[in-house]
Amino acid sequence: MRRVTGLAARTLSSSIAFQPRLAHTTPMMTTIPSSEPPSPRFGGLPTPTFAGGVAGIVFFSAAAASSLGQEVHAKDMAHKFNPKEVVLYQYEACPFCNKVKAFLDFNKIPYKIVEVNPLFKKEIKWSDYKKVPILTVDGEQLVDSSVIIDSLFQRMHPEISKSEGDDDDEESKWRKWVDNHLVHLLSPNIYRSTSEALESFDYITTHGNFGFTERLVAKYAGATAMYFVSKKLKKKYNITDERAALYDAAETWVDALNGRPFLGGAKPNLADLAVFGVLRPIRYLRSGKDMVDNTRIGEWYSRMENTVGEPSGIKE
Repeated sequence: MRRVTGLAARTLSSSIAFQPRLAHTTPMMTTIPSSEPPSPRFGGLPTPTFAGGVAGIVFFSAAAASSLGQEVHAKDMAHKFNPKEVVLYQYEACPFCNKVKAFLDFNKIPYKIVEVNPLFKKEIKWSDYKKVPILTVDGEQLVDSSVIIDSLFQRMHPEISKSEGDDDDEESKWRKWVDNHLVHLLSPNIYRSTSEALESFDYITTHGNFGFTERLVAKYAGATAMYFVSKKLKKKYNITDERAALYDAAETWVDALNGRPFLGGAKPNLADLAVFGVLRPIRYLRSGKDMVDNTRIGEWYSRMENTVGEPSGIKE
């Protein structure tokens, strides 16, 4: 077995497509587990489940079509990893769910999407793992976004083994930066003001799995609750100016590219997909528009949209 540094090891640079074969609030005011500790489901502290749950659902940006070369390469790789059924249990705005979707979309893996009701979570009552994302691959349950992505990558590239020094390489460093820093900046930004909180919850309640009454209550009660929760998150993570912190993170990422189109070079690696995934929910909210208008991240983001391509998920 060939050993390479970095799990995504230079081979992720070839985008892999597949032949389609598909045929993060329990009772209000109880503590909700975050989608993936310690990062937020657009919240990060234990939050009121009503607000915390619905807050884990955000903006999904559509991307441009995949290249012909990706489609051709799919036929060469299909024999390596061609599951009959992939199902993602998610909240639409959950940044961790969007990390997984970015990976699936980039690799053109068809998958079904099950939108979990954040109030009752009946869609995942079958699982002992009561958080999202949950991915099932031909019935096998995978949990935790980074673990899911690593597992899928290794199945796609069985010839690659993880080297002992991988955790110290550039790709691994920036994947950890996403989970340990970047995600903590999201809630304070999308819930920065009452108007921004309402903007976020308007989308959340429109695209999430809510009944009519739940939708009405969630929009206003959830937005109000998360506005105050976001202030606590600022204090917890020592954020003085949430927009400045978001801009600084965007600039830090662009500096890391060091003139390359992607951190992975000519093609995105797992770190590129992680950054893109967690930013995709906020891109067309006011906070995301401000970020693009006031930093240099826009060109990279547009390249990622074009390279990742159209979503390959189908909502049930």
